[in-house]
Amino acid sequence: MSGIYERSLLLGSEHVDCFRRLRTSTLFTLLQTASIRHTEELGMGREKTLDRGLLWIVARQFVVIDRMPVYDERVTLRTWPGETMRVLFPRYYEILSERGETLVRGSAVWSLMDAETRTAAFPDEYGVEIAGVETGRELPFLTKLSASETPHAFDFAVPYSYVDLNGHMNNTRYFDLIEDHLPAAKSGKLLREIHTEYTAEAKLGAALHVAWGEAGGQYYVNGSSEHICFRMSLRYEENCNA
Repeated sequence: MSGIYERSLLLGSEHVDCFRRLRTSTLFTLLQTASIRHTEELGMGREKTLDRGLLWIVARQFVVIDRMPVYDERVTLRTWPGETMRVLFPRYYEILSERGETLVRGSAVWSLMDAETRTAAFPDEYGVEIAGVETGRELPFLTKLSASETPHAFDFAVPYSYVDLNGHMNNTRYFDLIEDHLPAAKSGKLLREIHTEYTAEAKLGAALHVAWGEAGGQYYVNGSSEHICFRMSLRYEENCNA
């Protein structure tokens, strides 16, 4: 279908974790990269954005996992844009197996930020336009995450290696940070659903206080510096094949 970006990928050792499943942060790296590549193909590449002082940022993400792809598996990644909502650019994703099974579905909300003022930029003022596509397979947008009990906590300073060309901690690195501390991830439980919400930047050296809690396999996480920077909800299930 016109307006859909598609990429075939063979998962190698650099993509997976110690359980030979696609690493969560790598999953989001693949989604992020496909989003940017498709935006470039649609004529809204760096000449329209980065070279004019505009940065693409992710505001929210929602992913549902039927089965996480595994090492040495060939998958097809697809992404397409929804209809722009003033300053918000919805985008949808799916990852398919070689047999055409839908393994992962996702949605995200992107926006543009002025690199100098670090505030939202209005796309119509810069001629940034992306036509939406409707397939009938769109995963609904994430609703706003509510605060939950988070009795566990740790502190973290954003290192150089976590900072991207936007000058802040890349959204994908939050998953590495969080899963290093969640018992479910380290014990090999199956990640089934991810909600994320980014509300403020975490720049190089920023001191983050990260708090988390768990109830019935659902983990709630929030991280703050001077203000709340991000919130997450991750749902894990027992691995019946373990």
